[in-house]
Amino acid sequence: MITVHHLNNSRSQRILWALEELGLPYDIKRYQRDAKTNLAPPELKAIHPLGKSPVIEDGSRVLIESAAIIDYLIRRHGNGQLQPDPATDAYDSYVQWLHFAEGSAMLPLMLNLYVGRLGEAGAPLHPRIESELANYLGYLNDVLGRTPYLVGDELSGADIQMSFIGEVAQAQGKLQAYPNLAAWVKKLQARPAYRKAVERGGEYAFAK
Repeated sequence: MITVHHLNNSRSQRILWALEELGLPYDIKRYQRDAKTNLAPPELKAIHPLGKSPVIEDGSRVLIESAAIIDYLIRRHGNGQLQPDPATDAYDSYVQWLHFAEGSAMLPLMLNLYVGRLGEAGAPLHPRIESELANYLGYLNDVLGRTPYLVGDELSGADIQMSFIGEVAQAQGKLQAYPNLAAWVKKLQARPAYRKAVERGGEYAFAK
């Protein structure tokens, strides 16, 4: 049985969604953020030294990092679901999106969140942050204007991994100028497996 060490309002929600899409049985061990610091509780360090979420246990394996976990679940347990054929060009695009989420797109969203808390002290950084957000969100919007999902006509692990980007951008009020991206987020959130994952993991309450 796969165990998901699930932190509220975190990237681990998309791991639950991937498991629901794959129809895999799993257990959830829940953790709550500290009400004052918003940090993960120290109990997570008993599972992995970094004390972060998501973390999964599958037998003797303990895995961290959302993209690595999604890749692992699909590769080890997916029976060909949620990814293109590894021999195709589409698979290369799929791997690109798995890495793009945290390697590129998440940084300006995080900077926007943290710098926004600095008030006037952070004002000089906002033009550069907004420029990077426009670059990445515009790119996503253009891609999703040509194809219903990130890798063609079918949902893949790439969409699940990238969904967090769209949802955080939505929470920060950044999607008005990107209708294709906004429609994609709405479509993902309407999927039965997505809704089931939210029921089991708890509603998001993203910081704005």
